[in-house]
Amino acid sequence: MKYGELTKQIIGCAMKVHSTLGNGFQEVIYQRCLAIELGEAGIGYEREKEIPIFYREIEVGLRRVDFLVEDKVMVELKAVIQMEDVHLAQAMNYLEAYNLEIGLLINFGARSLQFKRVHNNKFRTLRNQDNQVIQ
Repeated sequence: MKYGELTKQIIGCAMKVHSTLGNGFQEVIYQRCLAIELGEAGIGYEREKEIPIFYREIEVGLRRVDFLVEDKVMVELKAVIQMEDVHLAQAMNYLEAYNLEIGLLINFGARSLQFKRVHNNKFRTLRNQDNQVIQ
């Protein structure tokens, strides 16, 4: 499983947050706590990484993903009672927009932590002029 160890570490950090706080807080609270846990685990991340969204080569807006971890794994957080298909679709769209292969959708709002590993079937490996992978 690609980035299996990294996603396992991220989920472990999320479990620490959920076991400490439980459910019932706003998403931003969980985001701040997860940032603390990722930092303490020595995992590199960018929080609220912004990317432009294009429609027919015209920029139509910006979107921020909750976390971009080690420039490899997108992490989108929710704090809802139950995850729905729309949340999964949103995570898939972010993977495509960021041209990332793997993501995690994590929900802190349920009684038990919920998470889904998301794979981008449209992932494009970018290469330089010497055919070396640049991502």
